[in-house]
Amino acid sequence: MIKLFSLKNQKKDNADGRSGQKKSSAAQLRVTKDLAELTLPKTCQTEFHDPDDLLNFKLIICPDEGIYRNGRFVFSFNVGQGYPHEPPKVKCDTRIYHPNIDLEGNVCLNILREDWKPVLTISSIIYGLQVLFTEPNHEDPLNKEAAELLRTNRRLFEQNVAKAMAGCQIGSHYFDKVCK
Repeated sequence: MIKLFSLKNQKKDNADGRSGQKKSSAAQLRVTKDLAELTLPKTCQTEFHDPDDLLNFKLIICPDEGIYRNGRFVFSFNVGQGYPHEPPKVKCDTRIYHPNIDLEGNVCLNILREDWKPVLTISSIIYGLQVLFTEPNHEDPLNKEAAELLRTNRRLFEQNVAKAMAGCQIGSHYFDKVCK
């Protein structure tokens, strides 16, 4: 019975001409669709180090407004095989002084956690990340020191952001120079 079943599959593969071709996973198909429909704002660009691997790529955000204006921030996207039922893993590769991004690059964005739904797309995440630069949120922080400063002394917070973007040290932490 097993031999008959495998012969049936071989015939089926040969009949539709796909014998020997690698099948795309549901995640690959969905990412391909998401990227085909993606219209990036002028402040964003994507980089694919391997054009055949659409599940791993970089997103560069260069805000043109707000306190992070003129910075260049790189995020790594790793889309797992559970996508779109599970959100992609997104890390900030640029060390940044931000209440919603910790010093290890973890990103606190609700749609990357509890509010993820399969109807959301790569585009939804990109726009969510952009909002973090125009409206940092001190109410749901990963960097508690930055969040507390944003809440209690916005002016000093903005000075720390400027220093961090210039590649200076804040407290015991050194930051990447990200200014254009």
